[in-house]
Amino acid sequence: MPDHLPVPSVPAGDDRSVRRPAGPVRRAGLPGGVATAAVLSLVLAACSPGSDGDDGSGTDGARGTDGSAVAPPADPDALVATLSAGQEGTVVLGAEDDGDDHAEGYDPSALALATADHFFTDAPVVVLTSADKQLRAASAAVALGVPVLVDGPHTSAQLDRLGTEVALVVGAVADPGIDVVVAADDAELASLVGATGEPLAVGPEDQVQQVADLDPASPEVLVPDASSTDAEAATAGPAGDEGGATAEAAPAPAPEGADQDATTATADPAPAPLESDRDELPVTAPPPPLDDVLVLSTGDPAQTAAVGTARAAGAQVVVLPGGDPGASSESLSAFADAAAGATSLVGLGAQFGDPDTLDWQARVAATGVELPGGGLTTLPGKTYVALYGTPSTGALGVLGEQPIEDTITRAQEHASWYEPLTDEPVVPTLEIIATVASAEAGPDGNYSNELPVEDLRPLVELAAENGVYVVLDLQPGRTDFVEQAQIYEELLRLPHVGLALDPEWRLGPDEVHMVRIGSVETEEVDRVVDWMAELVREHDLPQKMLVLHQFQIRMIPGADDVDRSRPEVAVLIHADGQGPHGSKMDTWTALQGHAPGVEHWGWKNFYDEDVPGPFTPEATMQVEPTPDFISYQ
Repeated sequence: MPDHLPVPSVPAGDDRSVRRPAGPVRRAGLPGGVATAAVLSLVLAACSPGSDGDDGSGTDGARGTDGSAVAPPADPDALVATLSAGQEGTVVLGAEDDGDDHAEGYDPSALALATADHFFTDAPVVVLTSADKQLRAASAAVALGVPVLVDGPHTSAQLDRLGTEVALVVGAVADPGIDVVVAADDAELASLVGATGEPLAVGPEDQVQQVADLDPASPEVLVPDASSTDAEAATAGPAGDEGGATAEAAPAPAPEGADQDATTATADPAPAPLESDRDELPVTAPPPPLDDVLVLSTGDPAQTAAVGTARAAGAQVVVLPGGDPGASSESLSAFADAAAGATSLVGLGAQFGDPDTLDWQARVAATGVELPGGGLTTLPGKTYVALYGTPSTGALGVLGEQPIEDTITRAQEHASWYEPLTDEPVVPTLEIIATVASAEAGPDGNYSNELPVEDLRPLVELAAENGVYVVLDLQPGRTDFVEQAQIYEELLRLPHVGLALDPEWRLGPDEVHMVRIGSVETEEVDRVVDWMAELVREHDLPQKMLVLHQFQIRMIPGADDVDRSRPEVAVLIHADGQGPHGSKMDTWTALQGHAPGVEHWGWKNFYDEDVPGPFTPEATMQVEPTPDFISYQ
């Protein structure tokens, strides 16, 4: 399913509506097993060895996921690894970063160990590999139905926990202290695992997906193709030759001017090549598959061994680049299809957050709702083009200059200007001023007029029917932003409705409008973030956008410190500078310098105040960084 459909341009004078897909889009819900599963655990860096795998039954042999005995394999002498029982709930497997090698927050050895620890309680045979040979090793593990370990500091402890007797070695690894079988080349590796076809060459970008697609009933050896930047080469050869199953990675060249001998002396030496202790592997058979377990991978090649172990256990694997099941319609569709019948959800790597976050994402996916523009994530990955104002009058912006049906059409038309300028979905948006700053104190004394929810509902619901996102803008006067946001909770429970804070109209206890420009402290903004995040979790809603308006640094003095850690809320600073184009750019640059850590930015084009007029769409998209949210007033 595409993120969005192209919108045809409308010739001047043509009063036909610009048609867009209706939204929010609903899809078939996911089974409740994943959506309601309890959170189990978060496996972190140490990846310490787990239990010894004894289930206390006193019974030998393979057991099902419920602990009951299963039928023995066709070959009575075949060794069968034992899978962990109780595979239910939501788990994230990962490890702390050990340096700068893996920015996602794990290293291959620790993640592979954590995955083996999660799925297997014992394994008489394992595949043991080096980090640069994961692809071959993972395909071998799937064929054998055994876990694959990436050699590291905890390898010996994990082999002890699994009760391993024999390791199939792929790559240069330290002596594990047990019997090993070392393939001389890819042909011998294929023979050892029962693969009859030629090795399949795989590009680095497809490595994890190819392992995820392996069929244990049709053993296959995967090798990197010639374009791979991995240490493995594409062509097979005898041991020690380029591309052989046990070939070592070539040492990196010394920096220019460095002493080669010193560089070699300080580098970790590669383990000495191992020789086979046996002529062949013991006969193995796959364990009963965990086909009701769904494993999510980002597709990073560092996860290849972990994915191999998951497939060896019979779990299903879906590759979600970026680690967000709801990033797009495509990723959400892939996740939904694979999750049918799943009772356990496992995320590989830190990009899947924590178990609570992944569990929330699964529950939201189960609702069958998508945001305008596709998926369950507001930002990043989309460009919003908004009309600003309030439906009760045209005096506050273009949003109120026409009946609500024409407002939708106008928003869609503005969005269509930007579609040729970006590869992202362009989402027509309405920023509705829900509370209007007032010169009079009013009955409640807060110098803000709160529009009734029922007055806003017709436009908000019409936006949903036409795939238009809505942002409710607050001008609170002397009222706390959280207090005013709570007035509109009923509307904010709708998936396509976000929130905007306008500190220009946030007054102190004794202040009035038009005397000084208002401001808000970070602490108050953070309370809004927390309130929105809890609302999202409580009602199984997609991520919401929080827009912070600013044209002077003093309006949000701590803008760079606003809490942006909650995945339920995407925070965006909206630069409201107006006047000559040079002045607008000066404001933009100053705000950027004040909050360099903020990821998402918005830009406002004024029809009347900008000189000589609003930026063209082309000029707006040339602003750096490219705005995520563009509004018209």
